[in-house]
Amino acid sequence: MNRRKIITLLGGAAAAWPLAARAQQPAMPVIGFLNSASPGPFVRLADAFRQGLREGGYVEGRNVTIEYRWADGQFARLPELATELVHRKVSLIVATGGTVSARAAKEATATIPILFIAGPNPIGDGLVTSINRPGGNATGVALYTSELLPKRLELLGELLPRAVTIALLVNPSDAAYELETKGVEDAMRVTGRQMVLLGASAEGDFEPALVSAVRQRADALLVSANPFFTGQRVQLVALAARLAVPAGYPWREYADAGGLMSYGPSIAGAYHLIGRYAGRILNGERPADLSVQGPTKYELVINLKTAKALGLTVPPTLLARADEVIE
Repeated sequence: MNRRKIITLLGGAAAAWPLAARAQQPAMPVIGFLNSASPGPFVRLADAFRQGLREGGYVEGRNVTIEYRWADGQFARLPELATELVHRKVSLIVATGGTVSARAAKEATATIPILFIAGPNPIGDGLVTSINRPGGNATGVALYTSELLPKRLELLGELLPRAVTIALLVNPSDAAYELETKGVEDAMRVTGRQMVLLGASAEGDFEPALVSAVRQRADALLVSANPFFTGQRVQLVALAARLAVPAGYPWREYADAGGLMSYGPSIAGAYHLIGRYAGRILNGERPADLSVQGPTKYELVINLKTAKALGLTVPPTLLARADEVIE
């Protein structure tokens, strides 16, 4: 064989080696991120998820891809969006924005790992069989928020000791609707207060609901921890301010947006935790072996600027217990 043929053969082989090497590299894993709301209000929370993911060694765009699916408050779209992610052959599904997203993901697949942020009863909701040993293909964080409504009522009572009538804003389509309503009714019965029940399941329902609360002379408003409400928190806070209704909210994100007071677990902390869980699953662990986590931190946040705008004086004892006071 002459020298030119040898060089040609070697050159062809050399050109083929990088292609072969690339073909042997594992494909970049894909995470499906499913949420019942819209992306804008969840920017900070999605960032918290990605931060947890980075701590597990995965950076979006570098060694992991994230496919986002947002239902924009249209819960009926969630099954279709979950099915899209299954057909995309994602490595795992992160179901956020309430139990409704987790259920959609669970119904779409029994094999792809699922990480959820859901309500207080993941066993009753059919997501897991045990808190410590979930079994199946799902685990995540259970946020105990509905049970905190009586506590928020108590805090509003401290801030507004003369308040007799309290409005409760709930989403009638939420699985926690009856639990939340009964819990607040029972708490008000004990304290001798009256409840005005307000329902909202679409963006256009908020203003009529809050106007109704004013017409019924509600002294204050309690807002449920519904994920649709969370996505519309800026609108809700603005309405409460315009109608001069003191309100208690479930997440600090409401107080950050100008809401009077919030008390509840750190939802950003929950997103961070499932980001860390996502890294562990991508590294080979199974959801069945990762216990469902509960809230690790509860935050009382008071927006003093909003209190002053409403003409309210926050008791020093309440200020002293706040984790943060926004001035």
